Amino acid sequence: MEDKSEATMESNLPALAYHLEPVNIRDVKLKDSFWLPVIERVQQKTIEFAIEKCREEGRLDNFLMAGGQLEGTVKGAMPFDDTDVYKIIEGASYSLISSPNEQLSQLLDSLIGIVAIGQEKDGYLTTWRTINPAQPPATWVEVKEGKRWESLFMSHELYNAGHLYEAAAAHYRATGKKNFLDIALKNADLMVNTFGDGTEKIHAVPGHQIIETGLIKLYQITGREDYLTLSKYFLDHRGDPENHKLFGAYSQDHVPVIDQDEVVGHAVRAVYMYAAMTDIAALEQDSAYYNAVNALWDNMVNKKMYVTGGIGAKHDGEAFGENYELPNLTAYNETCAAIGDVYWNQRLHNINGDVKYYDIIERTLYNGLISGISLDGVHFFYPNALESDGKYEFNRGACTRQSWFDCSCCPTNLIRFIPAIPGLMYSKKNDEIYVNLYASSDSEIDLADGSVTIEQRSGYPWKGDVNLELEPKRIEEFTVKLRVPGWSRNEVLPGDLYSYVNTADLTPSVTVNGENITPTIEEGYIVLKRSWKAGDKITMNIPMEPRFVKANAAVTEDQGKLALEYGPLVYAVEEMDNTDIDNISISSTDKFQIVEKPELLGGINMLQSDNINAIPYYSWSNRGIGKMKVWLNEKVEN
Repeated sequence: MEDKSEATMESNLPALAYHLEPVNIRDVKLKDSFWLPVIERVQQKTIEFAIEKCREEGRLDNFLMAGGQLEGTVKGAMPFDDTDVYKIIEGASYSLISSPNEQLSQLLDSLIGIVAIGQEKDGYLTTWRTINPAQPPATWVEVKEGKRWESLFMSHELYNAGHLYEAAAAHYRATGKKNFLDIALKNADLMVNTFGDGTEKIHAVPGHQIIETGLIKLYQITGREDYLTLSKYFLDHRGDPENHKLFGAYSQDHVPVIDQDEVVGHAVRAVYMYAAMTDIAALEQDSAYYNAVNALWDNMVNKKMYVTGGIGAKHDGEAFGENYELPNLTAYNETCAAIGDVYWNQRLHNINGDVKYYDIIERTLYNGLISGISLDGVHFFYPNALESDGKYEFNRGACTRQSWFDCSCCPTNLIRFIPAIPGLMYSKKNDEIYVNLYASSDSEIDLADGSVTIEQRSGYPWKGDVNLELEPKRIEEFTVKLRVPGWSRNEVLPGDLYSYVNTADLTPSVTVNGENITPTIEEGYIVLKRSWKAGDKITMNIPMEPRFVKANAAVTEDQGKLALEYGPLVYAVEEMDNTDIDNISISSTDKFQIVEKPELLGGINMLQSDNINAIPYYSWSNRGIGKMKVWLNEKVEN
C-alpha cells in the first residue's frame, strides 16, 4: 500500500533559507470573479484538450514505443515532446489540490503508468533517443554515434528530466503518492551518477535549463544533498571552457553565471536559470549568486522588459534583444518566458520581501502572461506581440491565436502554471502575513504561534476595493502587510524604463473595524500590527483612474507614443472596436470613461474616449484577425 504521508520523506529536512515562505496553494481557496474562471477553464477544458492533442500527435505512443509495447518510429517534431505530458500532469496535480477529482486522479495514474513504460532500467528517460538514437525528431539535434548525452546543447535530455522532476514533486505533494516520484528519483539518481566532478563522470551542463530547479525540488522532498550538489554543479560550470565546449550566450553559457550582469540569449532558458541561481543564493547563503541575480534583474527590468511584463524581444533565437531593443509588431515575448519570470520573481521576493518583485509578478500576470491563452481555453499565443497589422504571422504562422503548435511548450506550460496561481497570493514569516495579490478567496495561514483564517473579498482588477475579515486562533498580536501596487505608487516598473505622464494621488485609504486610519507604509506595504481578534475587518480602497504611460527616450520604437493603463491592466485598441485604427492618436489630457461591458470578452471594463475604445490587452485576438496596438501616437499639440 502506498504511503500517502509527506512527513515520511520531509520531516527531517533543513529549513529553507528563504526569508519568506509562500502560503501553500492547498490553504488558499479562490472565489474570485476574475481568476477563478481562468483557472476553472484550464481545469475543465484545457487539460482535457491537451491530453487529447498528446494522444493525437503521438506523445503517449512514444513512451510505449520506448518501452517496447508498440512498434514504430518516433512521433512529433521536438526532442522535448515528453515534457508536454509532464507539464499536463503537473498542472492537473495542482488542480487536484484546489478541486479534488477522483476521475482526474485516476487519469493521472494512467498517464504515469504510460510514462513508466518508457523509462529504461537504469532510470534513463528521453523517449526519442530510446526509440532510435540515430533518428531525433528534429534535424537540428546533432547525432554522431547515437549515444546518450552526446549533444546536450540541443538534445534536451536534461531539460526533459527537469520537467519530469518538477511535475513529480507537484504530484507527490498533491496526492502523497510515490508512483511518479519514484520515476523521477530513479532518473535523478542516474544523473547524479553520470554528471559532476570526478574523472569517472561527464563534465557538461544542460543546453536548456530547468533540471537545476527540478533537482532542488527533489532535494526539498528527500533531503538528498547530492541532488542539490548536482544542481549547483550545473550552474557553477556554465561559462567554464575547461569543463565543456561552451554553448554560448544563446544558452547563457558564455561566461560564469556569477559574472553575468546582462540578460542575453534564449529568454526562457535564462529565467529558468536565474530562478535556480536564486534558489542557490538562498539555500547556500551564496552572496556571489545573490549579487549576480540582482544585477541580471536590474538589467532586465530597466532595459529589456515590455510594458506588459513580457520579455524576449526577438523571434530569432527566442531571445532578449540589445538594451532598449523593444519592437512592438515583431515582439516575441514568449508565454513560457513570462511564466518563468514569475517563478523567478517569487523566489526573489521570498529572499527579502521587496515589493518590487510582486509589482513585476502582478504586471506580468494580468497582461503578458494570460494573454497567452484564449477566453475559450483552447487557443494560444506562443509569442505575445504588442501590435498587429492583421497580416504579419507572428504566432508561428498565424496572426491570431492557434489551437496547438508543433512545439507545444507554451500551452502545456500554461496548464502547469495557472492552477498554481493561488500559491502566489500570500507569504508569511513568523508573525507576519504578506498580502501580495488581491483576489476573493478564503485562506488558512499558519504563523509561529497559531493560525489565522482570512476571508478576502475584492473587485480587483476592475475596482480597487479589498476587504479582509480575520479569524485568528490561539494568537493575538501579529502583523498584516498589504501590498501597495506599483501603479498606485506612480511606478510603471521599478526603474526608469517607463513612467506615467502625470503623477496621481492614488494612496489607498484604510479602515480597521470601520475606523479610518492613517496607514504606515513601509517598503511598499501598508503595515498593520496590532492585537487581532476574531471578526476583525480590514478594508482598503485603492483609487483607480486611466493613466498614460511613456517610454524611456532610449526605446526608439515608442517615442512619440503613449500607452493606456487602468489599475494593473495594460489596455490595447483593436480594429473591430475602432475605425481608422492606424490614424488614432491620444493626448495625456484626453478624458476616458470606464464602461462596464459584462457581455464582452468574458466581462471587461472598456476605456472609452470620444474616438477610442480600448480593451484589456490580455483579451485581444479573441474575435478573429484584426489590427491591434498598445502604443498609440501622441497628439501633437499646437
